Amino acid sequence: MLLTLVILPIIIFVIAFGIFFVFSFILSHFTNFYIKSFLELLVILIAAPISAILVIYTERKFAARLHSRIGPYLVGRPHGYLQLVADALKMLMKEDSIPKQADKFIFNLSPIIFTASSILAFSVIPLSEKVVFINWDLAILFLLAVGSIPIISSTLAGWSSNSKYPMISAIRTAGVLLAYEIPLVLSILSIAVLANSFNLIEIVKAQSNMPFILIPIIGQISFIVFLLCALAETNKAPFDISEAESELVSGVNVEYSGMKFGLFYLGEYLFTVVNSLLITLLFLGGWHGPKFLPDWAWTILKAYFVYLLLLLIRWSYMRLRLDQLIELSWKWLIPISFVNLILAILYRLYIGG
Repeated sequence: MLLTLVILPIIIFVIAFGIFFVFSFILSHFTNFYIKSFLELLVILIAAPISAILVIYTERKFAARLHSRIGPYLVGRPHGYLQLVADALKMLMKEDSIPKQADKFIFNLSPIIFTASSILAFSVIPLSEKVVFINWDLAILFLLAVGSIPIISSTLAGWSSNSKYPMISAIRTAGVLLAYEIPLVLSILSIAVLANSFNLIEIVKAQSNMPFILIPIIGQISFIVFLLCALAETNKAPFDISEAESELVSGVNVEYSGMKFGLFYLGEYLFTVVNSLLITLLFLGGWHGPKFLPDWAWTILKAYFVYLLLLLIRWSYMRLRLDQLIELSWKWLIPISFVNLILAILYRLYIGG
C-alpha cells in the first residue's frame, strides 16, 4: 500500500509540476493567440495520456493488493513499472485486422473519436483558479455534451464491425445510456443550483466555506448519484454491462486489434480521470485546502483518492444485469434525483441564497 498511497501520488505531483513549470515558462514568452493556443493544446495532448498511464498502473497494483494477487512485477522490477510500456509496444506490433464485411471508414474512425472526445474534456477542467485552459461559463454543459460522444462512437464501432457480439454490446451501451444519463444530469444540476453557475471555477469558489458534499442530504445524495453514474459512464463494474466478457467476449471492441483497441482502452481511463476531477471540483471543494501545498496539488490529490474510491467499488462488487441497472435508475435514482433537485432549489432560495 506504500506504493499506492505515497509513492504514486508523489510521482504524479512531480510530473504535474514539471509539465506546469515548463509550459508556463514557454507560454509566458508568447503573446500570439495562435501560438499560445497551439502550446496549450500540446500540454493537453501530453498531460492527458500521462495521467491515463499512471491511473492504469495504479489500478493494476490496487486491484492486485485488494484481491491478494501480485499484479505487474517482472517487467521493470520490483514494481513492474515498465509493464505498460511493454503492453503499448505489443499493441503497436500487432497486426491491424479489419473484418471483411465491416464498414472500414467508420470502423477506423470510431476509436479516434472515442479517445479524442476524452482528451477534449480536459480543456475546460481547472486544476486551480489560474491553471485552466478555457474558463467557460458553460463548462458543465460542454462536459455533458462531450461525455455523450463516446456512446455514439461505441455504437458506431459495434455496428460497423458487422459482427453480432459487438452489435449486441452497442445496443447494451445505448441501454446503459438511457439508465444513467438522466440522474447524472440531475445530480449536476443540483450542484449548479447551489453554486448558481455552470462555470467550474465559480462552483469551486462557492465551496470556499464548505464543500457541497457536506450540505445535509442534498450534498450526499448528489455525490452518491454522480458516483454511480460515473461508474456506468466509464464502463466500470458493477455497471460494465456493455462489456460483459463472460457473455460478449469483450464488447464493442471485439473486432479491434493493435492500437485501435488501445485507443478504446485509453479513452475509458481518460474519462475516469475526468470524472475523478469532476467529483473533486463539484463536491470536495476543488483546490481549497491548507496552504502548505499549491492549489493545483490539492485538486490532483483529492482526485487521486476519488479514483481509488472508484477502484474500490469496481473491484468489490459483481456486475449487474442490464434490467437491474435500468430498474435501479428509473425506480430509484431518477425519482431521488428529482426530489434532490427540488431540495437544492429550496435550499438556494431560503438558506444558501
